[in-house]
Amino acid sequence: MEDEKRLAVSLAKGLTAEGYAVDVVHDGLEGLHRAGEGTYDLVILDIMLPGLNGYRVCAALRAAGHDVPILMLTAKDGEYDEAEGLDTGADDYLTKPFSYVVLVARVKALLRRRAQGAGASPVHVHGDLKVDTAARRVFLGEREVTLTAKEFAVLEQLVVRAGQVVSKAEILEHVWDFAYEGDPNIVEVYVSALRRKLRAGLIRTVRGAGYRLEVER
Repeated sequence: MEDEKRLAVSLAKGLTAEGYAVDVVHDGLEGLHRAGEGTYDLVILDIMLPGLNGYRVCAALRAAGHDVPILMLTAKDGEYDEAEGLDTGADDYLTKPFSYVVLVARVKALLRRRAQGAGASPVHVHGDLKVDTAARRVFLGEREVTLTAKEFAVLEQLVVRAGQVVSKAEILEHVWDFAYEGDPNIVEVYVSALRRKLRAGLIRTVRGAGYRLEVER
């Protein structure tokens, strides 16, 4: 199982670098518990899990009514395995060894499909600011603004709730992860960077509460 653990950790590092907040568990029962109580946008599930295999975790989540997109990973090959994975309710299936680039493409496709299925547009227009969460591109007027993965993730949290106050704790939880133990002022650093790259008045600090994305008058 050491290979699976190493794979999970390396995937988590890669996805974190893409701007996603990632939690990793190495046991099927714990994974089922975490996925069942957490508000996750996507679950990547290895079939080779101790405690409870991936098929059973997936089936249990679906039986409990959870509709979170599930991407199954397996070292096996063959139509039967794929059919079994999809029959238990998985949305997509990837056989190891696989390209990291392919994994990221599948993750983005599943997240895009989920957003569109929920009736949400992946493009958020806010005054002259346009944020495409599927393509991960940002425009201010006609100008495209280049953001780092973390800057984009912070902006995304603000733009999907434009006009509402988003707390620093909420941004930390979604952009970093539940176990982040660094300086919570890291959020201020990224908000400052966004103000420099976009426009100072676009993100308002609501003292003691958080940040709000607003249209300048």
